[in-house]
Amino acid sequence: MDNHFIKRKLADVILDASKYFSVITITGPRQSGKTTLIRHLFDQLPYYSLESFDIRSFALNDPVGFLSQHAQGMILDEVHNAPVLLSYIQQLVDNNPEKRFILSGSSQFSMLKNVTQSLAGRTAVFELMPLSYAEIRQNATSKSLDDILFDGFYPAIYAEKNKAEYLYPAYIKTYLEKDVRDILQIKDMLQFQTFLRLCAGRIGSLFNASELSNEVGVSTNTIIAWLSVLQASYIIHILPPFFDNSRKRLTKTPKIYFTDTGLACNLLGIESAAQLARDKMRGFLFENFIVSEALKHRFNQGKASNAYFYRDSHQNEVDLLLKTTEGVSAFEIKSAMTYNPQFEKALKQLSNWITEPVVEKTIVYSGEYENSTSEIRLIHYSNFSNGMIAK
Repeated sequence: MDNHFIKRKLADVILDASKYFSVITITGPRQSGKTTLIRHLFDQLPYYSLESFDIRSFALNDPVGFLSQHAQGMILDEVHNAPVLLSYIQQLVDNNPEKRFILSGSSQFSMLKNVTQSLAGRTAVFELMPLSYAEIRQNATSKSLDDILFDGFYPAIYAEKNKAEYLYPAYIKTYLEKDVRDILQIKDMLQFQTFLRLCAGRIGSLFNASELSNEVGVSTNTIIAWLSVLQASYIIHILPPFFDNSRKRLTKTPKIYFTDTGLACNLLGIESAAQLARDKMRGFLFENFIVSEALKHRFNQGKASNAYFYRDSHQNEVDLLLKTTEGVSAFEIKSAMTYNPQFEKALKQLSNWITEPVVEKTIVYSGEYENSTSEIRLIHYSNFSNGMIAK
């Protein structure tokens, strides 16, 4: 057993789903811990990685023979490398529902399309993101906020198998550019690298494709295609604007966030936590951290995102809205350590801007003082996940 194994919040949900589905599918960014998790949860099943040329050749040349090797089933890692197997898996589990196949892959585009076509109704699909703060709380208690943002949340760092200074440059070279090259066949990687860095500089901002098109020197359609690939590769997340049935003019433009702050820091040229502490992007990276935590919280329950932001034609804005069965929970995100009454301004008016009930108003900041008894809660970022338990 790996002494550095970190229990993932998604683990219990996956195990419960495996009682009802013959196939479990797990997607997510590369190196987010998918292989470690499934091998830990399903250690009774034989493991095969379809990244291996020999194993992939066997699987493609004799899919029935390959999949029938073990009566109980198997784990198939990087299954997007052999999508033809999915239709054969369908036949096998239809004939023998007790057989178990655990599938994982990092390519949301091809993998989910093939899975939904071939295994509809037979598989539960989960997304495993990098670690959440709740999962590394014990490891992070001695870290400053700047260290947390700079290090990011990839498991290798918290398993003490790598450092942010080495992990993220290698990640960009060996994974991000490879995945993108495979999907888009980009000829000028320098333009794409420029696009990546410009996206990092727009964290928490409205996404403007035509503006990026002018700066990078490619068409708007190309920018949109590249953005789709980043989203499909779990590099960025597009936060949609909130909408309701009111007549108020709301923005239709989404905001852009990165899946991991450590990766974003590297793309921004930030080389240390000390440099981050004085960087103009620090507040945006803190906002990115909190938005990512909201997304991870949902994904770790096996649920889709319920996160939005509010912005109208009068430039009124609230950083994060979470839709719940009771209404909307609203959050203002501030990296400051000192409370300022101005933090409450938008939250106090939100009920006048939207028709859905606002059931909770919270300011998330980096100060130590907390207040949960007033109309607008004030909480330290470390307790953000605790406030989302029911969402």
